[in-house]
Amino acid sequence: MSENQFLLEMLDIEKQFPGVKALDHAKLQLRPGTVHALMGENGAGKSTLMKCLFGIYTRDGGTISMDGKPVTFTSPRDALDNGVAMVHQELNQVLRRNVMENVWLGRFPTTKLGTVDSKKMYNDTKAVFERLEIDVDPKQIIGELSVSKRQMVEIAKAVSYNARILVLDEPTSSLTEDEVDHLFRIMNQLTSEGVGIIYISHKMDEILRISNEVTIMRDGQWIATKDAKELTKAEIIRLMVGREMNNQFPPKNNQIGEVLLDVKNFSGMYEPTCHDVSFQLHKGEVLGVAGLVGSRRTELLNTLFGYYTKGGGEVLMHGKPINNVTTDEARKNGFALITEERRATGIFGENTILFNSIIANVDAYGSPLLSNKQMEKDTDWVIDSIKVKTPSKKTHIKSLSGGNQQKVIIGRWLLTQPDVLLLDEPTRGIDVGAKYEIYQLILNLAEQGKGVMMVSSEMPELLGICDRILVMSNGRLAGIVERGKDFGDIPGEQETIMALAAKYV
Repeated sequence: MSENQFLLEMLDIEKQFPGVKALDHAKLQLRPGTVHALMGENGAGKSTLMKCLFGIYTRDGGTISMDGKPVTFTSPRDALDNGVAMVHQELNQVLRRNVMENVWLGRFPTTKLGTVDSKKMYNDTKAVFERLEIDVDPKQIIGELSVSKRQMVEIAKAVSYNARILVLDEPTSSLTEDEVDHLFRIMNQLTSEGVGIIYISHKMDEILRISNEVTIMRDGQWIATKDAKELTKAEIIRLMVGREMNNQFPPKNNQIGEVLLDVKNFSGMYEPTCHDVSFQLHKGEVLGVAGLVGSRRTELLNTLFGYYTKGGGEVLMHGKPINNVTTDEARKNGFALITEERRATGIFGENTILFNSIIANVDAYGSPLLSNKQMEKDTDWVIDSIKVKTPSKKTHIKSLSGGNQQKVIIGRWLLTQPDVLLLDEPTRGIDVGAKYEIYQLILNLAEQGKGVMMVSSEMPELLGICDRILVMSNGRLAGIVERGKDFGDIPGEQETIMALAAKYV
């Protein structure tokens, strides 16, 4: 074995934030031409460790070496210039600009006259996309793309730097099964060229399928590094949470009651949207919403919530017609919506936990002067009842892990005391322990008689906690799968759902 067997070594890395030690002698060692998975619960320190590598954070202690030589990157640009690229979990793109401008942002090719060379930028983008077999028009406005296609563009952008180290943070959270296979082909191609890939994910099937080695962190500390072939799901979970976790889903005790929401021939006004959808949501029910990317699951929820304009149909709540013309009207009618993209449409990143907790319920705190005492009391309730891990309620929400950010958003809407909760990918990018807590929270709400609609791309999740599953296909209702005696255990039910999802494609 050569002296520099590792492409990257991060040893004894420490990072302190006010009130919390985020990294405590953490380490990671990446070999060239391998996929090294980095796992741990939300808040374990994975993203913080990578931000120390990428120059976003300045580490408080420890060493970082590439090819045996010490390095310290002072900024993300510095890291990129030295062959380290990172695709973040939360996409950070200029949505009103086109794809190729987003790929080459900050390094536009120029002509001899110093103007932007659009022809070269187009050709270079096309070349990267062809190499990676990505079917996206470089001139299309990136905000018009689906989240999954935007994710693939971001991966292509990272590859365009010819990086020797590529960090992928939850890269498959918005991808279909075919797109995941495509990503894995790209990863195999890159590792065959000697690139080292650090792969952060909570999806254990993927980890065991694609990884060579796995490093597991807990509470900011290194716990273990093992050959992926030696690991099982149960062993990974035990190392991540420090305890055995025999059940993936909490027991269901919710009782289905009378019809809460009656949706008849419901359509959105503008494309792409939902068409002629009819269903009922009962008190105490968790109604899953399944479908392929492009099935308009998100559009259905957004139109129900008044974010998109309704084009036709009728919605009855408690037997009485309602019309959510705006999101504020939806809130007043007892609706709550947890959106798919936390960073873009969920959190106010530069504001505190307190601000993020109370913002949807601000009418309850008095006018014109708001009651600080009541706002702090409600924020404490969110933190305590939903088990948000935070140094204080004055901490900026952007510094929390994804799972804890999601808990704050759910708590925010619970303060409005809604009757109908619309959840769009509520556990996206969240670890197995935090997922269980959110599942329990959803079931608790159902037990209180709330009606819950939950969009999810994870079939086991839908089968694990839902009472029925509404299947969308190209904007239309393809069918509803009822909960049976062995619901979730029969492969045939998954096949039925997938067949319905493809019905109108």
